[in-house]
Amino acid sequence: MESIENGHLLFSRRRFLAGASGAILLAGCSARNPVQQVHPVHTVDGLLAEAVFYVAHRGSMDNWPEHTADAYTQSLAAGAKAIEISLSATADGELVCHHDLNTLRMTGVDRVIAETKFDGLRSLQNNARQWLGPNSFLLPIPRLQDVLDSHAAHSVIFIEDKQGTNTAALLDLMDSYPDSTQHFVWKQPALVDVPDEVTRRGYKTWGYLPADDFGVLEEGLERLVSRYDLLGIHHSAPDDLIRTLVQGGIPVMVWEVHTRSMRDRLVGLGVRGMMCSNIPYVTTSSARSRADIFATGLRGHGDLPWALAWTHQPEIISSGSSILLAHSDKASYCMGSLCPVPTSNYSINFEMRWPETLPRDRDHAGVAFGQRDDSPYRVRAPADSGGYHLIIRRDGELVLFGRVAGEVDGYPLGRVLTLPPVVGEWMRFRIEVTSSTLRCVRLDDGSGTVTARTDVYRGGYFSLCRNYWEYPPVEFRGVSVT
Repeated sequence: MESIENGHLLFSRRRFLAGASGAILLAGCSARNPVQQVHPVHTVDGLLAEAVFYVAHRGSMDNWPEHTADAYTQSLAAGAKAIEISLSATADGELVCHHDLNTLRMTGVDRVIAETKFDGLRSLQNNARQWLGPNSFLLPIPRLQDVLDSHAAHSVIFIEDKQGTNTAALLDLMDSYPDSTQHFVWKQPALVDVPDEVTRRGYKTWGYLPADDFGVLEEGLERLVSRYDLLGIHHSAPDDLIRTLVQGGIPVMVWEVHTRSMRDRLVGLGVRGMMCSNIPYVTTSSARSRADIFATGLRGHGDLPWALAWTHQPEIISSGSSILLAHSDKASYCMGSLCPVPTSNYSINFEMRWPETLPRDRDHAGVAFGQRDDSPYRVRAPADSGGYHLIIRRDGELVLFGRVAGEVDGYPLGRVLTLPPVVGEWMRFRIEVTSSTLRCVRLDDGSGTVTARTDVYRGGYFSLCRNYWEYPPVEFRGVSVT
């Protein structure tokens, strides 16, 4: 009985049940009638053998509350073969999964983990609703051992001691799992010495360079290559610096990868690994849906604001099945979950309103479309990709523009005067795209149509846009592709 109750001994028994292609994990309260779950077994060597490999950054934090048991489980279920875990030790020595050394950012309660017993963390809930939507779950801070018991037998885990003081305890815990050197990679800042015990026990290592350390590559690349099995750098590094790191001859993994355009840029530079914050979206290249999911109170996988910051995520209003763009900067919101759309012969449908007051005379809002990728596209701001945008002004003028990549101003393709918008009332629009023409219709007006013969841009990505600074907010709903 003792061996059954001991989590690690139970894992050892589970390992005997693992086949070449999967591990059978036994769960449930009855030893006579266990529930069997079959997981494919992923190893460090197998992961690194792939041309491009993915690791769920913080458990894929664009999709689930970071560093929670649910995030790790969901990202693996979504196809990730590896997850990344940050940890700290509590005052009574319990290792817990959490990125920061205190709990304020994620829970709203300021407790230093090293000074708090585990019981003092149990009542706290990770809250990512500002980023993920108002119906995102509130989830507890998990114990590291519980997470490893669930995933260490079949997944690859990049693991980092954020406090830097728990090497012995962490290595002993890692060693207690079967084939541990094939399931764990030691993660740490690249300029910190790797503990001798990590190497002696046979673990591969990943050293990463944040922006403040970019300068070390000018002189110290050979030293870093000799120290680590993999190297990492933040995605904000310029292309030449990433190429330099790649030329070091060992696998390079970049963090944090949120979009497909980031992925494509890095693959083009020779990067092998994606420390990915958006696993369900970035690891695929097809549309997940044909209609928005604002009614769920959750952000769709792939829907992202132009600035990848919690402060820039628009408010999702589940009760109104809508989204409110209210940031003081002019904004765009890529509807990646609905992208890529077909290259032609499709329609984008949407409703839009100004819920509080109309904008200034020449300010406007609408939808940008035809972009080749999901890099940010904001009207009146240079973009990497050209495209079209349909806008409406407070006087009801409906205008279709085209814009060349890198330019600020668009060129008009057609315009029509429709009924002036009314505060709080929804307007309905349809953008119809064929191989040679664009037809943009205001449906609630009944007479407003703009048509243009042009085939310059047929990219698969589109964004909701608020094309002015400050007040007032603009609201969208009913966004779909047909």
